[in-house]
Amino acid sequence: MSDHISGPRALADPIADITDFYAFPSPDSPGRLVLVMNTLPMAKPGDLFSAGLLYRFRLRPLSAPAAGWMFVPGDDEVVLDCVFDPPEHVTDPDTGRPDHEQRGSCVTPTGETVTFGVNDEIGGTGGGLRVFAGVRWDPFIMDARAALATIATRKLAFTEEGSIFLDGKNVLSIVVEIDSGLLPGGMLVGVVAETLTRGEFNVRIERVGRPEVKNMMLAPKDFDQVNRDLEIRDLYNMEDAFHLGESYYGAFRARLDANLAFWDCLDGKRDWPLGEDGSHPLTDLVLADYLVVDASFPYAEQGSFLEIELAARRGEPHRTCGGRALNDDVMDALFTQLVNAGLGPTISDGVDSASRPATVAFPYLVAANPDPPEPPEHH
Repeated sequence: MSDHISGPRALADPIADITDFYAFPSPDSPGRLVLVMNTLPMAKPGDLFSAGLLYRFRLRPLSAPAAGWMFVPGDDEVVLDCVFDPPEHVTDPDTGRPDHEQRGSCVTPTGETVTFGVNDEIGGTGGGLRVFAGVRWDPFIMDARAALATIATRKLAFTEEGSIFLDGKNVLSIVVEIDSGLLPGGMLVGVVAETLTRGEFNVRIERVGRPEVKNMMLAPKDFDQVNRDLEIRDLYNMEDAFHLGESYYGAFRARLDANLAFWDCLDGKRDWPLGEDGSHPLTDLVLADYLVVDASFPYAEQGSFLEIELAARRGEPHRTCGGRALNDDVMDALFTQLVNAGLGPTISDGVDSASRPATVAFPYLVAANPDPPEPPEHH
């Protein structure tokens, strides 16, 4: 699930649905940061991007706070906007059948426009960027059925041998490599991916920082006694990740406090002591919903997800690049923090790797499945 189908609007308009977001130092090109935005769950091999959307990456410098452990985003920002032309009708040179081609472009921080052909694995280069866009095998690793069963039954439903839901499904992927020298204000940055309407007036449709914030932590309603009837995810998607508005802030906090407390008690004990007002210690971290990456550290295949944030919470220096790598089994790390605060055994969903792992060479994600599974009925 990760961020697949993360609200009613994503279900109605899946072309704008961000399924996952990744950020990591390039294992292929030292001195570069890789950003990956996956969209359109259950994409077909011939699917193309929307010419009516902006696909946006936002990067802000982070600094340590004067007090506490939460990082503080700076005001400087690098914005990378990718857009796509309407598809062109062409003839397949091999079969002679009608086909479609599409081109895209991305504006660099220096104002240069990088162009590329969709599904061209070489991508486009210029202005400190390299960009790929096309259909790829969905790399997300989790037993989604067991996670949903855990919420429904209020008991941990993970088994030793889990399975990836509809394994072999595809996504529309955008991969951007950016020179680290173009990062705003230094090497420690917060990064987020967004889809917006394209035109004179841009409306944010989706935004993603960390995985499963919306589907595992915001979607369940039963535990929230303040806003029990509210489908909150579309409201959350519209917010600025670096500056939450005041209108729904209390609703987001109430939902997270309740649901994080549910996850914490699944092992029969409370590892995250609540505040006097019922606030959960992780709520502020979850609401700071962007990946934290230190591009001065080398690429890490495993174990970097949340490492920077948790080290800061302990008052210790971080030891990895943070962010999120494509092959990192981040859900085990996330479930372990939710259920036992990292004080007990690893909470594993029984799925440790993708059936077709990502590579260490651009564009990193493996080729699309030519015969993907059929989508479930709600698609």
